[in-house]
Amino acid sequence: MPATFEPGRMTIAEKLRAMEALWEDLCRDAEASLAPPAWHRRILEARAHAVRRGKDKPVEWETAKKRIRKAVS
Repeated sequence: MPATFEPGRMTIAEKLRAMEALWEDLCRDAEASLAPPAWHRRILEARAHAVRRGKDKPVEWETAKKRIRKAVS
């Protein structure tokens, strides 16, 4: 039976230990179970190609986040 998870009752140290334990567990076999799908690779390759051809350019992460927030709000 899974343990009860009550973050509101946990100290910061307990939360950090829980996050570390979860991260370690996820990383054990993440490469096989969390591999990105083939369509994602194709999109990344197309974007890299567009940058090489001068059709697109990379932006800073902060700028990208602002654009995303504006697009979804």
